[in-house]
Amino acid sequence: MDRILSTIMATLCIGLLWISNANAQSKAEINSVILEFRNQIEKEVQEDKNNGSITLTILKGDQTFWSGAYGYADFTNSIKADASKIYRTGSISKTFTAFLMMQLVEEGIIQLKDPIEKYLPEIAELEGYADSTKITFHHLASHTSGLIREPKLRNAASGPIEQWEEKILASIPETSFKSGMDQAYSYSNIGFGILGLALSRAAEKPFMELVEEKIFKPLNMNNSFWIVPESKMSELAVGMMSNGKGQIHKQAAKEHTGRGYKVPNGGIYSTPNDLMKFMNAIMGYGGVLKQESLSAMLQGQTPKDNYGYGLSLFEDDQISTAGHGGSVAGYNCYMLFDKESQYGVILMRNYNRGKTNLGRASRELIRKLCN
Repeated sequence: MDRILSTIMATLCIGLLWISNANAQSKAEINSVILEFRNQIEKEVQEDKNNGSITLTILKGDQTFWSGAYGYADFTNSIKADASKIYRTGSISKTFTAFLMMQLVEEGIIQLKDPIEKYLPEIAELEGYADSTKITFHHLASHTSGLIREPKLRNAASGPIEQWEEKILASIPETSFKSGMDQAYSYSNIGFGILGLALSRAAEKPFMELVEEKIFKPLNMNNSFWIVPESKMSELAVGMMSNGKGQIHKQAAKEHTGRGYKVPNGGIYSTPNDLMKFMNAIMGYGGVLKQESLSAMLQGQTPKDNYGYGLSLFEDDQISTAGHGGSVAGYNCYMLFDKESQYGVILMRNYNRGKTNLGRASRELIRKLCN
């Protein structure tokens, strides 16, 4: 009996040792992939010669694998970048707007099929608007409304942030249809601007306050803002030109006080650390949104299933990702995660163009981590 027991114990020990070695090997492989990616980012930031930075966070679910940065948040003052520095998120703001929309659906304030004119009758001033073009919340959040990308209003994307709603209303009569509703995915910045204003009207509260109260505060996103407060300006990454000369981007500096109608579709400032919290909420951590609502955001809502609600979708035989990019004057960023493995990456850069294609690099990193 003792011999049999000894044999069983020895076999179990060998099995556990094999499992331990397999796990160690898997971890080593993951670390190798991440190190290779980090080295690539560091090299390309140096080669860009823009005196800017790329800050990155790599995670799996709510576990952070690595978080750090290469380059300068503020070259003039010799301030190195890190994951707590503040960048503009650009169109990642659209994902926040869609998230808020699903919160209001859960609260019974709106329904996805509600016509926007129920809350924003001014939408009837759209060029070509008719009974057959009753745009809904679903249409705007999925880019299936058929609206053009930008309004034809001169200087629509400039002006103080306090006047963004006025710019939306002035832009509506200068906005037309590119295609019919539900016929195609047609990316529309003005569409998401209208969406944000309609959500505000429905909830009877200013849009920016809604995002702060329902998303920033519950997720403890303490370094996410619409306007960076004076006390936090030293943490703001300075937007740089992409000409390899290390020059400050003057338009980026100008837009810190306002960017016209582009608030629900491009107004948020955040950090990689804060965006990680938001990405985790989309993954289902924290219980801010019900699973049914998250599933709707992550489900293809377009004819080719390449966009959900505020999320770009991609799928092949290896990965199935959801995320969004953003690009505004002096800033470029990307957040992406694989829906099955929950590997995710956040990249934030304080210049627009460089050797690193943020979207492609994010997707390839996740592909390697999933292999």
